Amino acid sequence: MKQFLKFTLASIVGIFITSLLGVLIFFIVLGAAASSGEKTTVLKSNSIYELDLEGSLVDRSEDNPFSNVLGKALGSSSENSLGLDEVLKNIEKAKNDDNIVGIYLKGGSLSGGIASVKEIRNALIDFKKSGKFIVAYADNYSQKMYYLVSVANKILINPQGMLELKGLSTETMFLKNTLDKLGIEMQIVKVGTFKSAVEPYILTKMSDANRLQVNVFLNSIWNTILKEISASRKIPTEKLNSYADEMMMYQPTEKSKQYNLVDSLVYADQVDSILQKYVKDFKKGDDLVFVKNSAMSKLPDNSKYDKNKVAVIYAIGEITDTEGDEIVARDMVKTINDVAKDSAVKAVVLRVSSPGGSAYASEQIWHALSMLKAKKPLIVSMGDYAASGGYYISCLADKIIAQPNTITGSIGIFGAIPNIKGLNEKLGLTYDGVKTNKMSDGISINRSFTPEERDLMQNYVNRGYELFVKRCAQGRKMKVEQIKAIAEGRVWTGEDAIKIGLVDKIGGLNDAIKLAVDKAKLSSYNLKEYPEKEDFTAKLLKSLTEDVEARVMEAQLGEQYSILKKIKSLDKINGIQARLPYDLNIR
Repeated sequence: MKQFLKFTLASIVGIFITSLLGVLIFFIVLGAAASSGEKTTVLKSNSIYELDLEGSLVDRSEDNPFSNVLGKALGSSSENSLGLDEVLKNIEKAKNDDNIVGIYLKGGSLSGGIASVKEIRNALIDFKKSGKFIVAYADNYSQKMYYLVSVANKILINPQGMLELKGLSTETMFLKNTLDKLGIEMQIVKVGTFKSAVEPYILTKMSDANRLQVNVFLNSIWNTILKEISASRKIPTEKLNSYADEMMMYQPTEKSKQYNLVDSLVYADQVDSILQKYVKDFKKGDDLVFVKNSAMSKLPDNSKYDKNKVAVIYAIGEITDTEGDEIVARDMVKTINDVAKDSAVKAVVLRVSSPGGSAYASEQIWHALSMLKAKKPLIVSMGDYAASGGYYISCLADKIIAQPNTITGSIGIFGAIPNIKGLNEKLGLTYDGVKTNKMSDGISINRSFTPEERDLMQNYVNRGYELFVKRCAQGRKMKVEQIKAIAEGRVWTGEDAIKIGLVDKIGGLNDAIKLAVDKAKLSSYNLKEYPEKEDFTAKLLKSLTEDVEARVMEAQLGEQYSILKKIKSLDKINGIQARLPYDLNIR
């Protein structure tokens, strides 16, 4: 009885503390939101747009007050994500506002896809056409960030800092030996020689076909990076390659200046004096005026109301049949249908940044888009990835625009069913049962496929592949045989995809919007983004009901959290999959 009372009291205390913590967090977040406010930014003359290149780059900005407060509590940056959409708008504002005299790119470890980084880079190149300056400083530059800041008028680095320039690599972890030790056999059915998502489960190294495709697209991406750094810094690509072979981050920092990779070696407290030289009519003794990204986002919107609208629908993440924060088929179909019904929307841009996912879900989204396209122009803008299922939902567009280093294609399908018979034997587990029909116990994870079951699965996957190819042929106005010749699950860069007819044009989101406007023959318009962002209250309530443990782990693990998230999402895989050959991690 004494133990019972002890545990009961402990439970009550635990519930009380948890409830109190929840209330405290609620008011902390509410206070943080109130203090940050939604005040409109008023620019002073000679202002400098300060863009912090830290945290993670995402396609679409979001205001998550809970994660910001939690990030501060855990010692991480309060601004832990940077929205590509927001940055592009702010660079355009800075270009056109006379009060902004230049851009200061601060820091150099922002993580994000190479295609998204290029989109910012292109916007900065366009910004320079205004005659305004760009200055960059960091203690250390990652390779992606050096590629981004190479457009700057002046690149500064800490005298003891590191500049990463070493070329690209990608690595895949193979699980076959581990699965063998556990007594688990992955039973694979697929279509596509290059469809390599299943290789980690059945091989111990890359297949020849996979090695070929990775070698081709990795070199294509690297050559784009070299060519553009070369153009900005006036350094021949041959020399850049030789510098990369030296692994610059471990060379003396002076070498970076000697090789013209940077302009000056300075400490952080010396940057202001350099920036002052770029500000006209700067008075000695005055302070420089910096405007952060969040403040730039709160500049008043001077665009006039227009009844004509161009919709930008964001399709970001894996395509799934289940609930989640990514591309849930049911929700995406509803969004597409709502846009199709809106008579004020005259043209649509579908922004796709997806490695694919469920083939069934991809087909549902394709069908909704086909209904929309019958009413309005549809342009696809590809982000870092628009592959497999991501290409499935893109292929029917009037035009497809991608960056040269976008990963796309991967037209192929696979299915994977584990056989845990060996694991059962190791654990001493046995199974017995009854059935009413021949196939009542078909496709069991407790035994190998029978020949008949394997044939059924293969035919199922084959039908999915034929439909995928048919959709691509219809959308691209090509013959099925032409699509099959470039399909087989092979991955292409945007640059190579143009040559084989999978993409129409190189460009970014803004280029896609301009094309949509031209297609709709609009002289004026307003942009409308879908799905609509959640307001503060909805976001707060959602944050407080989400798994706090997961948020803590994400804050602590950073980029590595995506690996844990991927493992936890395996149980949600439903049916055949149209997704990238593997989870690409280009370093």
